Amino acid sequence: MARTNNVTELIITGLFQDPEVQRVCFVLFLPVYLATVLGNGLIVVTVSVSKSLRSPMYFFLGYLSLVEITYSSTVVPKFITDLLTKVKTISFKGCLAQIFFSHFFGVTEILLLVVMAYDRYVAICKPLHYMNIMSRQLCHTLVAGSWLGGFIHSIIQVLITIPLPFCGPNVIDHYFCDLQPLFKLACSDTFVEGIVVLVNSGLISVLSLIILVSSYVIILFSLRNRSAEGRRKALSTCASHITVVILFFGPAIFIYMRPSSTFTGDKLVAVFYTVITPMLNPIIYTLRNAEVKIAMRKLWGKKENSGMGT
Repeated sequence: MARTNNVTELIITGLFQDPEVQRVCFVLFLPVYLATVLGNGLIVVTVSVSKSLRSPMYFFLGYLSLVEITYSSTVVPKFITDLLTKVKTISFKGCLAQIFFSHFFGVTEILLLVVMAYDRYVAICKPLHYMNIMSRQLCHTLVAGSWLGGFIHSIIQVLITIPLPFCGPNVIDHYFCDLQPLFKLACSDTFVEGIVVLVNSGLISVLSLIILVSSYVIILFSLRNRSAEGRRKALSTCASHITVVILFFGPAIFIYMRPSSTFTGDKLVAVFYTVITPMLNPIIYTLRNAEVKIAMRKLWGKKENSGMGT
């Protein structure tokens, strides 16, 4: 049967229908997005410029912050501007592009978190061999592999969506384009495609989470024979990472590791991982990391001094 697609534009229902509530959301979420871009951008600049943050851990942190900016920017700017419009629309091609980039950056972030867990495992369990194992070449390879993994994942998601016939209706029950809400608009059975999404998205999240949990269990066991001060220092370097992992994986598994649902709470959960979590990451990493805070103070100190000299 030939593919039918009479849908060239989609109408997005949004997060809330009440105009007053939407204006309140605009006032709340705009500063959150700006804080996301500025906070993560500051980490990227600090890691790039500071000579004291040259270890692999900060190399990965810089890329994680960059991914946070790009991931949030695929969804949040349109979401915020849509809060001020009565009819929220997006082209079908634009919808596919949003799906591609949100999944691309989302899975890249997951894989980067796994890489950072491996880095902490080597640093704590094999400290004498750390710099030999985590060479510059390996770090670049691991980052490139994370980007490649995200690309392959998102290409699969889009390739299974493009052949689907869409002949109406064209109202997507969400505040951005995602696979499950879009599948509901297809005028054919999407059971197989739904299973592929479940496997492709859900299992990546679950397997990555298992690897992350396993790595930290091994780290905790290896700390049993360390001094109290040694345990404290080792755990402090992991605490930020563990917090970010919980904040990211909890909502992702809730959304993708269950069948398609009309449960409106899905939208609120999606707000958490697309809007809130990217803003929290720079706060978590800087508040718990003295080296990053010192490097930021030095960076701003240089800027202030150069500004006074001009």
